Amino acid sequence: MGKVYAFIAEGSEEVELLAVTDVLIRGGQDVTLVSVTGKKDVVTAHKVKIQADLDFSEADFSDADLLFLPGGMPGTKNLEAHEGLGAVLKMAYEKNTRIAAICAAPSVLGKLGLLEGKRATCFPGFEGELKGAEYVSQGVVTDGTITTAKGLGYALDLGIELLKYLASEEEARKIKGAIQYDQIPM
Repeated sequence: MGKVYAFIAEGSEEVELLAVTDVLIRGGQDVTLVSVTGKKDVVTAHKVKIQADLDFSEADFSDADLLFLPGGMPGTKNLEAHEGLGAVLKMAYEKNTRIAAICAAPSVLGKLGLLEGKRATCFPGFEGELKGAEYVSQGVVTDGTITTAKGLGYALDLGIELLKYLASEEEARKIKGAIQYDQIPM
């Protein structure tokens, strides 16, 4: 079982957050929602209220197997503005901990220099913020320990892709079948 920290800010895209974490939980992963707002109650991009498990100040990320950033606006900008999160992402990258981001959120990784020399994707219009990356126009891209996805339409694909790395391809297939998702070949 992998330890996953999924970050949420005011204005995060709720379906990206919940679809990816749902797939991971179904696949037996230990997922903790972490707010970067200073409080556990967060209002998402579409005014859905979500209660995080922890505030950022309460978390210790040393046991992380995956750090996940959902997109959405202004959620992505709020994640980007959190200096503590930036430091945790850089440290995780140095330790070869898996990092994933979807939609606009790969721009956070780009601005931190974590995409340098890597293939990556993002929501159209954010390509220029993937500093040092080779932009790839596909739904989900994994390069080393970094996985990026284009947007909401690829949230289940991202969850399944991450489950392959955290559990196994067999577990990812099992969950893909259980949720009746046959949109991606495996």
